Amino acid sequence: MARTLLGALLNRAATATQTPVPYASRHQSYGRGLFGSNRGTTAQLGAMGSVGTLFAIVNRTAKAEAGVEWGLYRKAKSGKKEDRVQVTSHAALDLWNRPNPFYTQSVFVETGAQHKQLTGEQWWVIARNERVNLPLELWPVRPDRMTPVPDPDTFLAGYMYTSPDGQQVALRKEDVILIRTPHPTDPYRGIGPVQALLTDLDAVRYSAEWNRNFFLNSAEPGGIIEVPNSLGDAEFDELRDRWNEQHKGVANAHRVAILEHGKWVDRKYTQTDMQFVELRNVSRELIHEAFGFPRHMTGAVENVNRANGDAGERMFARWILVPDLEAVRDALNHQLLPLYGPTAEGLEFDFVNPVPEDIDKDATQLTSRANAANLLVQAGFDPAGTLSAVGLPEIAYSGPPAAPVPASPVASWADTVAGLLGEDIENAQRWVAVAHLDDNTCQPCRDNDGQTYKNRAAAYADYPGGKGYVHCIGAEYGNECRCVVRKRRKSEDEE
Repeated sequence: MARTLLGALLNRAATATQTPVPYASRHQSYGRGLFGSNRGTTAQLGAMGSVGTLFAIVNRTAKAEAGVEWGLYRKAKSGKKEDRVQVTSHAALDLWNRPNPFYTQSVFVETGAQHKQLTGEQWWVIARNERVNLPLELWPVRPDRMTPVPDPDTFLAGYMYTSPDGQQVALRKEDVILIRTPHPTDPYRGIGPVQALLTDLDAVRYSAEWNRNFFLNSAEPGGIIEVPNSLGDAEFDELRDRWNEQHKGVANAHRVAILEHGKWVDRKYTQTDMQFVELRNVSRELIHEAFGFPRHMTGAVENVNRANGDAGERMFARWILVPDLEAVRDALNHQLLPLYGPTAEGLEFDFVNPVPEDIDKDATQLTSRANAANLLVQAGFDPAGTLSAVGLPEIAYSGPPAAPVPASPVASWADTVAGLLGEDIENAQRWVAVAHLDDNTCQPCRDNDGQTYKNRAAAYADYPGGKGYVHCIGAEYGNECRCVVRKRRKSEDEE
């Protein structure tokens, strides 16, 4: 029957004779790697809760990773991502969507991302189904509780897990998945930014504690009570108790001290002397630099505008989120999926790219490509193949657009009223073309002489402004015929 991680660990402890414990017992310091370097992973994990800037960076990065959408796909023969088919039902997908009864996928990914950001390591322990030997649960494990066990023949014999009560449980290689940023001097462990920042982080924490104690001590610098002779135990205790009773705490600030046979000596270090503000600002910059994290994403608004703000978010997604997500994807595809045997062949996990689109860049690129296509077509290249040549999608080419058809003249108010009322008022609105006929009158003007029009709009279409026929031959040589268009008189309509 199925077993949880706790049962798996207890079972491993009970079957220790079948695990690599004998070799591990020859290396008693499980907190050290093969090369004896102490990484202080517990201190690295605890640093998140002691420095605000570090907390903001790790928290936002982990939550961003947890919010990325994942899917399981069947690979395409073409090798192209767009040709893949999404798989919606598989045991591996069910496990990834709900790693164990206590962790949803988002919490599981966020926990692992925290570990990776703080220590450079992310550990998963697999609990299996006993009957079919398939992964049943995935558990995130603290890096400071996991220790690789080297082997001189196989390089790695297994892993040792140290439980909260100090019990050491041996784990097989196939029961553990390690995602790490490779350590330059220790091939068994990872390295994270916090390892390079521990000294600076300690300085930030100590400066904060110094400030806190400064105010708890009435916002006064410490000092020394000098006495001319040595004091006995009883006299020393009495002096200390009287001093604390009368002067310790904010409520007793600025009270006058009366010393018997003693002298107060100030220590001259002040907050200004210690330059705590400058120290904390420098440490903040160092933390941002080590993580490569955009400053404005932790709330800093100095020298931030929309352009560099958007650029910073794209850099964050591209250089921080995507590499970590790719490492998780590799672990899923190359370590977890193979455990499902033939049912997982041809499948792969993948995530939705979290890098925001650069709309301005895309628009500029599209415009430049369209201009390039236009120049190629004008130069005589085949329009049907030009788009692919400049990186644009193929579009069906049907030739140049037809010339637009001139719009028909807008009906006059009189025509509209006539149509509505059924009254014959057309004759009252007729216009007539009149040409001054002589030997110089061109043939088109002669032919159009006496032409009638229903309304002014139609008449002015042939005679702009009421004179000058649009088809007059003389107009081409600056000697147009004397033609006009005018309303017809009632007497003319009756003829």
